[in-house]
Amino acid sequence: MNNKFQNVTIKGTKDGLTLHLDDRCAYEDLKKEIDYKLSESSKSRDNHLIRVKVQVGNRYLSQDQEEELKDLIRQKKNLAVDSVVSNVITRDEAEKLKEEEQIVPVTRIVRSGQVLQVPGDLLLVGDVNPGGTVIAGGNIFVMGSLKGIAHAGFNGNREAIVAASVMKPSQIRISDCITRAPDQYSDEEKREMECAYIDENNQIHVDRLQVLMHLRPNITRMEGGY
Repeated sequence: MNNKFQNVTIKGTKDGLTLHLDDRCAYEDLKKEIDYKLSESSKSRDNHLIRVKVQVGNRYLSQDQEEELKDLIRQKKNLAVDSVVSNVITRDEAEKLKEEEQIVPVTRIVRSGQVLQVPGDLLLVGDVNPGGTVIAGGNIFVMGSLKGIAHAGFNGNREAIVAASVMKPSQIRISDCITRAPDQYSDEEKREMECAYIDENNQIHVDRLQVLMHLRPNITRMEGGY
């Protein structure tokens, strides 16, 4: 094959086709080669729909460029684009990721009717009173009494946990799972710190905090941060 057509590699998978695009060549050269190679390969394709995944490596594509590549591929016989995957993220995406990975320490009492929400992990030094709500994209750690509502992993993180020195919530939510703590304890009883997590049965389970070292070993990322 002509050396000018070495920037696009097409590989068949059980799910369809994957296009690996060289991230060092000119964008216009990529478009020409994609057009050529997909047109050539269409001669041997049958009539059923084929899903295409595009890997662009360390190349940054603007939204317009991404749509342009998708349109170019869709024009070919029986091809549908599933995804365009890049190793590069935008500054806004990087900032959002950083926020979601941060531990936010807060010292206060969350009273009835109040809502405290953070994008990452929440470390609350204080109580959540009945009628109060704490929400986090990651884990929730309450160094006090949790008697209101706690919603961890609100963006869909099912590995998130809720921990509290006194676990007496009106409701616990983790991702899309909802439960409430059992009532077998009285307020006068002194208990060790507990945690809530989604178990293998897709149910929220409350247990001693010590179980986390086995269930969520990555929780130790708090030690020293990233």
